[in-house]
Amino acid sequence: MAELNGDSPKHLRGKYAIVGVGETGYTRGSGVTTRKLGTRAIRAALDDAGLSASDVDGMLSYSYNDSTPSPTIAGDLGIRLNFHMDVYGGGSSTEALVGIAMGVIEAGMCDTVVVYRAMNGFSQVRIGGTSKRTKPSPLSGDSLFTKGYGYMSAGQWFSKTFMRHMYEYGTTPEQVAMVKVIHSEHASANPKAYYKDRVTVEDVLSSRMIVKPLHLLDCCVETDNGNALIITRVEKAKDLRQRPAVIQSVVGRCCKPRSDMHYQSGPISTVAGHYAKEILWPNAGLGPEEVDLTGSYDAFTFTTMLQLEDYGFCPKGEGGNYVSSGEMRLGGRRPNNTSGGHLCEGYTHGVNMVIENVRQLRGEVDDSCPIGADGKRKHTYEYRANGCRQVRDAEISANLGWGTPGIGSAMVMARG
Repeated sequence: MAELNGDSPKHLRGKYAIVGVGETGYTRGSGVTTRKLGTRAIRAALDDAGLSASDVDGMLSYSYNDSTPSPTIAGDLGIRLNFHMDVYGGGSSTEALVGIAMGVIEAGMCDTVVVYRAMNGFSQVRIGGTSKRTKPSPLSGDSLFTKGYGYMSAGQWFSKTFMRHMYEYGTTPEQVAMVKVIHSEHASANPKAYYKDRVTVEDVLSSRMIVKPLHLLDCCVETDNGNALIITRVEKAKDLRQRPAVIQSVVGRCCKPRSDMHYQSGPISTVAGHYAKEILWPNAGLGPEEVDLTGSYDAFTFTTMLQLEDYGFCPKGEGGNYVSSGEMRLGGRRPNNTSGGHLCEGYTHGVNMVIENVRQLRGEVDDSCPIGADGKRKHTYEYRANGCRQVRDAEISANLGWGTPGIGSAMVMARG
């Protein structure tokens, strides 16, 4: 890998923070437009941060398939923009957008940036480009090189990587099913999760096959929702309502040598995190062993396993053992996706996982623990259904975003 300029991202360590987060409910049938979902999520984030519309002058969004452009959302909220950009991309967008927000503030183009995603991912446009009201999308653009060969969905596109890992390392569906089991345990204590019921390994393996080796319960939930993050300088964050989640390092859309036919260059069972970790950890000034909780993209159970492995949370080939060991369970060494993630809470292209880790670092996840006289939750650290999901003494988090096996983004945050 080419060496990065020694001047660069390290000098941004600890300089920026996420100061506000907001979301709508996770539903299947929001009954409103993505325009309204976006404005609701951003209003919630502004209120969370203690900011007004006039305090924001930058806006970034992930606008693939649906959503509503930034200038429209900004106008509805009374925000005048000095900078905006609507980005087309996969699930690696969230962390990359945070990095862009830091960059445009650093360049003096704006002062405070909202990053949002608004999608009716169940009731309108599904991730594969189809909806309840439209026929399958025609062959054009990149789909000329995928759909013609049967790659109609993410599961079909990624399954070769999953199968090869099983072949090379002896990874089993039973091991990887534990990702869904553990995330369902976490979701059972999350009042806003779409799926709150706990499942077993047998439940996963007995659900219908979608594309080998993925069963139905290995796949994420489809939902309608809006989510938002607010990024600004740490100096400004100190005067705001919430304890900031301070950004230590960001990797944006790091690629394998080829990102499309990624298996033509480098092992098919290796994903982009193998390369991204060489940026993420040195720029953060720490390593995976110092991380208290992770938010590893779980479009599928296997994506979580592969990323945790290639970012260095366990040796290559031992991902199956890692995810089935209980290490990433609440109460374990390093909990993962404590909201239930995409498999159980809702599908947001990774924004909800960043929101969850921000709240974890504040010590203020919205679980079922009692609220004291001071208005703050009194966490019991009893990890059961309808119980607590706050990680005790959480200080460092990592978010691992997934676009495809060949493209990934990541971010490390610290408690402010």
